[in-house]
Amino acid sequence: MRRGMRRGPMPRRMGRPGLLGTAARTAVVAGTATAVVGGVHRHQDQKAADQQAADTKQPADTQQPADTQPGQQPAPQQAVPQQPSPPAGQDRLAQIKELGQMRDQGC
Repeated sequence: MRRGMRRGPMPRRMGRPGLLGTAARTAVVAGTATAVVGGVHRHQDQKAADQQAADTKQPADTQQPADTQPGQQPAPQQAVPQQPSPPAGQDRLAQIKELGQMRDQGC
C-alpha cells in the first residue's frame, strides 16, 4: 500500500451541494411555500365565512348609516355605472409598449 492512501469510506465532499442536494433543498422550499400559501388561503376563507355569517345574522332594518338619525329614512344610493375594462391582455400590452417607449426616451 502506498503511503498517504487510506482504504475506507470516501472523504466527504466540501463546498457547494451536488445535484441531489440542490433538488432536495428546492423540494423543501417549494413544500414550505405551498404549506404557507395553503394556510393563508384557509385563514382568509374562514375570515370571509365568519364575516358573511355575522352579516346574515343582522336584520336589514337595524342597519343604518352613521349620518342618519333614528326614524329618518336613509337617502337612496345611486348606482354608479361601471365602465367596461379592456381585456387584461390588451391592457398589459399597452403598458409594456408605454414602458418600452419611456425606456427608449431615457426616462
